[in-house]
Amino acid sequence: MRQLVYYIGTSIDGFIAGPGDEVDFFPMSDEYTTWMFAQYGDALPSHARQLGRIADAPNSRFDTIVMGRRTYQPALDVGITSPYAHLRQYVVSQSLESPDPAVTVVDGDPVELVRRLKAEDSELDIYLAGGAGLAGALLPEIDRMVVKQYPVVIGSGVPLFTTGFAPVAFELTDVQTFGSGHVVLDYRRA
Repeated sequence: MRQLVYYIGTSIDGFIAGPGDEVDFFPMSDEYTTWMFAQYGDALPSHARQLGRIADAPNSRFDTIVMGRRTYQPALDVGITSPYAHLRQYVVSQSLESPDPAVTVVDGDPVELVRRLKAEDSELDIYLAGGAGLAGALLPEIDRMVVKQYPVVIGSGVPLFTTGFAPVAFELTDVQTFGSGHVVLDYRRA
């Protein structure tokens, strides 16, 4: 069965964005960027895949992306209506109307959507791109988390999850470290 994978970047103190949804403070390095393109190129937006010269590479991990409105909005702000053209795109929002036929807006229960997607016959997984509220709502369905921890503390912002107190155990299955201080933690539901 397909898995829902929360592939997300975070600061050391657990924030996926600043208080105003900023992400431009996350430091990058050549070694880390090279790894990201090679290992998780499917999770990059189409314009980044072109920059990395992998625009035409076949998908190897994901064929579908599920994201919240705030994750989708930066693309809309610069006139991009289909930011992940190489994936089936779902945006969970109760206020957005689909600006592009390649993007499906879901205004209903995201858990029901994910369960339907998981039941599909595919060897590739579903990429949960965020944000915190959607990740919190989908926590019961998250099978795996790939947490890209950036070597920066920001103090406040958008947390990894917005949900009530509900402990869920995950098992650490892999750690990638980079000379730049980046760490990638791979967790599977325990």
